Amino acid sequence: MAKNLLRDDLLTIWNAGVDAVRSDQLMRQAVQCDGQTLTIAGQVTDLSAIERIVVVGAGKAGAGMAAEFEAILGPTLVAQYVTGHVNVPADCIRTLQRITLHPGRPAGVNEPTELGVVGTGEILKLVSSVGPQDLCVVLLSGGGSALLPAPVPGISLADKQAVTRFLMRAGATIHELNGVRKRLSLIKGGGLARACPTGRLTTLIISDVVGDPLDIIASGPTVNDFTSPQVALDILAKFSASSPDVPQSVFEYLTQAVNSWAPPAPLSETIRNVVIGNNATALAASAEAARRLGYRVDECGSDNQGDAAEVGRDLYRKCRQIVATEPADAMVPRCILSGGEPTVRLPASSSARKGGRNQQLVLAACCEAWNDRPEDWQRISLLSGGTDGEDGPTNAAGAWFDAPLMHTARAKGLDPAPFLDDCNAYPYFETCGGLIITGPTHTNVMDLRVALVR
Repeated sequence: MAKNLLRDDLLTIWNAGVDAVRSDQLMRQAVQCDGQTLTIAGQVTDLSAIERIVVVGAGKAGAGMAAEFEAILGPTLVAQYVTGHVNVPADCIRTLQRITLHPGRPAGVNEPTELGVVGTGEILKLVSSVGPQDLCVVLLSGGGSALLPAPVPGISLADKQAVTRFLMRAGATIHELNGVRKRLSLIKGGGLARACPTGRLTTLIISDVVGDPLDIIASGPTVNDFTSPQVALDILAKFSASSPDVPQSVFEYLTQAVNSWAPPAPLSETIRNVVIGNNATALAASAEAARRLGYRVDECGSDNQGDAAEVGRDLYRKCRQIVATEPADAMVPRCILSGGEPTVRLPASSSARKGGRNQQLVLAACCEAWNDRPEDWQRISLLSGGTDGEDGPTNAAGAWFDAPLMHTARAKGLDPAPFLDDCNAYPYFETCGGLIITGPTHTNVMDLRVALVR
C-alpha cells in the first residue's frame, strides 16, 4: 500500500506543477477582453482604435497560447480583428479560427527544418505588414529557437542543423546553444522586432530558461541584443568545434561578421516583453500540492543545472541520507522539489540508443541504489520529467524510480550501469515500467523533479 501511495503522490505533485503552467491558464491571467477593450499584461487597448491584431509566435506552448487568445476574444472579435501564424511541433497542430498553426518541426525532433523556414518566412511577412493602427502580439515559449529558423545569407539550413546537433551532443547549455544560433539568424536576437515597422508589439513569454533571460528564451527575437559574433566563435572553440562536425561556412561567416560588426540600434521602447509563466510557478504549485498531502517540503529552486547523471545521483543521496537519519516510525514525510535543465553529453557509440536528460537523471539514481539494500530504498521514490511532455527524441516526458521498479529490475537482472554509460535509458524504463508518458502538454518551463521519503 505504501509503495503505491508513493508513486501516486509523486504523480499528483508533479502534475500539479505542470497544470499550474498550462498555456491556457497563463494566457487567461495575462489577457482579458470585455468586448470594447483588450488588456494584455496590464496594457489596455481600445478595440475601436485598431484595425488588426497580428498574432505570431513559436514554441511548444504556441498552440495552446494561440487557441486561448482566440477564446478570450471570442468568435466575433476574432473574425473582425485577428490574423496570425504560429510555428509549433507537428503533433500540436489543430484548426483555429484565424491563427494558422504551422508544423515547424516533427514531434520529438528539436532542430530546425525546411518547414520551419517556410513558416518563419510567413511570420516575418506578417510582422513586416503591421501598420500604425495595428497591434502585434508575439507568443513565445520553450522550443521557439528550433521552430524559428531563418538562416542568414551564406548559411544553409543544413549548416544550422549541423551546428545544433554538434552543440547538443557536446552538452552545451541553452545559453551556449542560443548564443550561436542568434548569430546565424535573421529573426533571432531582436530580428523579429526590427521587422515590425511601428514597434507596437507585445511579447508574451512562457520561460524555459533558468533565470528567465529574455535574450535567451527562443533566442530573443524581440529583445535588444548587442553581443558580437565573436561570442559564437568563442562558444564553438570551447567545445573544440571543427570541420566536418561544424561546416566551414559557419566559421567563415562568423569570422567575416566579427570584422564588419557594429552594435545594432536599440529597439523601440514601445516593444514589451512579459514573462507570464516559468519554472518557479510550477515549483510553487507542486509545493502546495505536497503540503496538502502531508509532506514537509524542501525546495531547491529552479537553478539546477550540470550533468544530468550527477544531478540524479545527488538527489538519491539526499533521500538516502534522510532515510539513514530519520526513523520510519518517527519522521514527517519529506518532499524534495527542484527544477532546471541539466545536460547530457553523448559518448561516441555505434549502437542504437534512446533516451533524454530526465530519463538519464533517474537512471543514475537507479545506479546509485543498485547495490543498496532494499530497506535503504524502499521508502524512497523520485521522478524527473519535462513539463512539455518531451524528453529527448522520445514519446516520454521522463521517468520515475521507486521500490516496485527496483524489484522488477533486479528480478530481470537489469543492471542500470551499462544503460547509463551508453545514454540508453528509454529501453531500461520501458522494460521496468518507469516511463512517464503524457503526450504534448502545450507548455514548457524546463524540467520538474519530485523526490519523496516516507
